[in-house]
Amino acid sequence: MNIVLYQPEIPANTGNIGRTCVATGSVLHLIEPLGFLLTGKELRRAGMDYWEHLDVHRYMNFEEFLEKNFTGNPDAKLWMATTKARKVYSEVSFGEHDFIMFGRESAGIPEEILVDYEDTCIRIPMLNEIRSLNLANSVSIVLYEALRQQGFQNMQMEGALHHKEWRS
Repeated sequence: MNIVLYQPEIPANTGNIGRTCVATGSVLHLIEPLGFLLTGKELRRAGMDYWEHLDVHRYMNFEEFLEKNFTGNPDAKLWMATTKARKVYSEVSFGEHDFIMFGRESAGIPEEILVDYEDTCIRIPMLNEIRSLNLANSVSIVLYEALRQQGFQNMQMEGALHHKEWRS
């Protein structure tokens, strides 16, 4: 799977999302401008020692992202996670090469982008009193549903008991 962050602002969120991507074999795509430096200590702290194993791609803008990932790739879909969507994330069928895009922590994905992707906008259900969930949590919720639909391909399914620290 591919996770896309549109102009992320908080390094800890991006670090946690990067760690989730490494744990799931997903690719992280970052659309600039970023609200932090990728070499910042906050990002490394959140991503811990996993950041060096992350498959991460950076783009100067949304147009460059589209050009590099969708030109000649008709099978991939771009899903837009937004509180404004009509469809719930669990009601759609994700493909293994799809992209799931999340917006800035402060403003989400801009309306001028969402309007062109109305059919692939998805949301996470929540109470009306809540504006939105934490970005890293939102990515985890939707990504794991997409991976579940793919049968958790190439992922460990037998539990942590096989790790050496659990053996006695």
